[in-house]
Amino acid sequence: MEAIYAEGLRRVFRTPVKQEGLWGAVRSLFRRQYRESVAVDDVSFRVEPGEIIGLLGANGAGKTTLVKLLTGLLYPTAGQARVLGFVPWERSDEFRRQIALVMGQRSQLWWDLPAADSLLLHRVMYRIPEKEFRRRRDSMAELLGIADKLHIQLRRLSLGERMKCELLAALVHMPRVLFLDEPTIGLDVVAQQTVRDFLRHYNRETGTTIVLTSHHMADVERLCRRVLILEQGRLLFDGGLHELVRRFSSEKWLRVEFAEPVAVELLSKFGELHRWEGTRAVVKVPREEVTQRAATLLHHLPVVDIAIEEPPVEEVVGALFRRSEAPMLDGSTAAS
Repeated sequence: MEAIYAEGLRRVFRTPVKQEGLWGAVRSLFRRQYRESVAVDDVSFRVEPGEIIGLLGANGAGKTTLVKLLTGLLYPTAGQARVLGFVPWERSDEFRRQIALVMGQRSQLWWDLPAADSLLLHRVMYRIPEKEFRRRRDSMAELLGIADKLHIQLRRLSLGERMKCELLAALVHMPRVLFLDEPTIGLDVVAQQTVRDFLRHYNRETGTTIVLTSHHMADVERLCRRVLILEQGRLLFDGGLHELVRRFSSEKWLRVEFAEPVAVELLSKFGELHRWEGTRAVVKVPREEVTQRAATLLHHLPVVDIAIEEPPVEEVVGALFRRSEAPMLDGSTAAS
């Protein structure tokens, strides 16, 4: 059985439009107008147990709405979904005991209490035997590097330390599916890497299914073999990162090293210059002309070394996001 099953999921938000001025407000009492915003539009996919998938999209693409549908926080307008065999929006206790949701800047721990005290409440809520609870807590705290932070008031911890405490709280009951919405937002490079290493280790040891949304492509590249990309509420792509590059990039990169400095004006004749450092350069060329352009470079310039590369995933995804953030024909954008 799939860990997550979604078929034709759709969510439309209907919000009242207030007209300007006093008379506009009065007219709205008797003839209210509404605007509909499609946040998720006919989305279907499957996730196998133990997978880590990345959920990507520009701001307003529908990522957070989709996560809220799959965790039962929102009801769909149409479609169906099952997570671990449960219908999420029925919100059964058995379902909620088997999932966890961590949202970047939102805390499930008490601000004025140490994390250790908040975790005791989690032990009671999930009916975890005390010995097992302490073993899990201590093991994960050690891996996250916060063993010495659990008894410090949460408000006195750094953002990175608080996020690690949030992860610990989300996982102490050993959920079978973990939803992470921007877990590394605002964290420094060291904290981001610690969180990634922990999630990779945790997934390998427990087989927990993880759905990750993040604007940090480093999170996705290092954790996910498969990504789903949403564009204005629709599922644009479902597959591996290498397949994503091949499908949505019309260019390849020539990474070239020269025996002597080469002028920018000369290099620009061979393609779009991405980077130039005198004797080193990266040139973007059309994918179908890469062999011809590389041969011409070798023939006309003092090339010492040349490599043909796919563009970085981040470049390809960034181009897709910029396309997605362009206004729709009616001037509106999808909800997030």
